[in-house]
Amino acid sequence: MTETVHRPPDAPEPAPVSEHDVVPGLVSVVIPTRDRVELVRRAIASVFSQDHPGDIEVVVVFDQSPPDVSLLRAAPGRSVRIVTNTRTPGLAGARNSGIVASRGEWVAFCDDDDHWRASKLSSQFDAARTEEARTGAFPPLVTTSMAVDFDGTVTDRTAGTDRVGVSHLTRSRMAMLHSSSLLFTRAALLGSEDCAAVVGLVNEEIPGSQNEDWDILLRAAKARDIVHVDEPLVVVQWGAASFFTRSWDTKISSLHWMLEAHPEIVADRKGVSRVYGQVAFGEASRPHRRAAVRWAFAALARNPLQWRALVALAVAAGVVSPAFVLDTLHRFGRGV
Repeated sequence: MTETVHRPPDAPEPAPVSEHDVVPGLVSVVIPTRDRVELVRRAIASVFSQDHPGDIEVVVVFDQSPPDVSLLRAAPGRSVRIVTNTRTPGLAGARNSGIVASRGEWVAFCDDDDHWRASKLSSQFDAARTEEARTGAFPPLVTTSMAVDFDGTVTDRTAGTDRVGVSHLTRSRMAMLHSSSLLFTRAALLGSEDCAAVVGLVNEEIPGSQNEDWDILLRAAKARDIVHVDEPLVVVQWGAASFFTRSWDTKISSLHWMLEAHPEIVADRKGVSRVYGQVAFGEASRPHRRAAVRWAFAALARNPLQWRALVALAVAAGVVSPAFVLDTLHRFGRGV
């Protein structure tokens, strides 16, 4: 089976995948970063503290910043490697650089400002083995729920299901399936002759590397239902530490990209209403008030109960500020 790749034409090709290069049972944890070394140290510590008995390598990918070798460390069954992003600048290219450089049979993602609870990997492997016993094959992707830490207030976000399909992800972004929870088989990301559910690499064409996690979740679900551990085993940092909290231009562009790339979202009236409401809020926050009103009414035409559209209209009218809306939602572990 050929590799499924999503990248601009001028991005470097990944090195050929060889059976001899892959270490059976090894988990490679890809952590992209840019000038946030102290946050990376916490992320690495949480990976090293996993109660998973197998070997783990952390692959720290420096994107548009010089590597910091002070992050190198080792412990029994644990190690850190440092690489640089040789692909498209940004989060998607950095993740792909880490995937290609990794040696593990399994590949996990962790953002540099997030961290894992100790049973994260072991719980995912328990779920993967259960699925293998049921179907005869490991699932290409296993996720967990998350806990949101917004300026010290921690809120659990769970999904209420142990399987996630395409319909879940068109109706909702399923934010609790955060990128820092994703655990893939290497074969699903890079392809192999015996892999029936190839997902492919992270898409580097999405504007600003925004919604790249929603895109890969949808692609994974189209290949096979996602196995989900509905426990908040990843702590996700929201607030000033995030690079993307208020990047409205790229948020809006990436949402339009998602609608074009995944027509299933457009076909779901409630799902597309949610996206239109998000676009309306983003336009109101730029502020492009006329565009905000237009998208808000498009959202309400498809779902009169779409609250994001109503909030966008309030922001466009100057009744409330976008920062107040986001800060209020984030305190409850939610976003627009």
